[in-house]
Amino acid sequence: MTNDMAIPIRRNTLVEKSIFGGKKRFSDLFLTFLIYFSAFLSIFILIGIMGYVFMRGIPQINLEFLTTVPSTIRGTFGILGNIVNTLYIVVITLLIATPLGVGAAIYLNEYAKGGKIVRVIEFTTETLSGIPSIIYGLFGYVFFGATLGFGYSILTGALTLSIMVLPLITRTTQEALKTVPEAYRSGALGIGATKWYMIRTILLPSAMPGIVTGIILGIGRIVGESAALLFTAGSGYILPRNLFSKVFESGGTLTIQLYLCMQKAKYKEAFGIAVVLLVIVLAINGLAKFLSHKFNTEAKES
Repeated sequence: MTNDMAIPIRRNTLVEKSIFGGKKRFSDLFLTFLIYFSAFLSIFILIGIMGYVFMRGIPQINLEFLTTVPSTIRGTFGILGNIVNTLYIVVITLLIATPLGVGAAIYLNEYAKGGKIVRVIEFTTETLSGIPSIIYGLFGYVFFGATLGFGYSILTGALTLSIMVLPLITRTTQEALKTVPEAYRSGALGIGATKWYMIRTILLPSAMPGIVTGIILGIGRIVGESAALLFTAGSGYILPRNLFSKVFESGGTLTIQLYLCMQKAKYKEAFGIAVVLLVIVLAINGLAKFLSHKFNTEAKES
């Protein structure tokens, strides 16, 4: 009888001393308040910045603004040339950086054995991601522009940005490959598949959500870059005469045009460009979320 009575009493004591049954301390409540306050403050700052930019910039957005180029003769100010230049730089940069970044990640994660070489490569990529963009611009101007003779051109800017986004794509791809279970590798090799066949048909499709997310984040950095492009791509806004000649011509992106407008005290036009940039960035982030969710759903179903 006594033993039976002791059991529930002991259990109740344990519950009271546990995390769920214990009294909440003031420090816990204060830290919880700080966490929620920080989260809501971040949201408030984002809404405040976007709201102010949209309030100042939306009145400047119209069809002429989006479909013309600056012209003193016609009296127009448009950003169509800058939009085209931005698309050129994004596409060329991704064509260069994506194969290099994904290939480097595959080598580091699947082929290279742990050692000093791998640690040096990983340290190098991390260091590259922390270098200020203006230093990339200086290097791009000296090496690609002056030494290789590309001058101020979209190609010079794209090559410079390729070096900038390469660490981002490499690291995100490498982390995505690490999330693939080891059983996938051993199972594919166990049934006689070659290593490259296993990587191409199993690892890459499984890691695709992380790879795509890294690439889209790279696009966001390309779109928002200005310092490096100011030294390499120039500030031209003329529409291309044909598809390939524009690559070797000067081309200012939306961020460059925004900088020039602020420099000339054209604040209304600057806020209009800022609205377009914000819409592009929001679309890129939304696309990243959508593709990541889609690939994750397909991976779970398969």
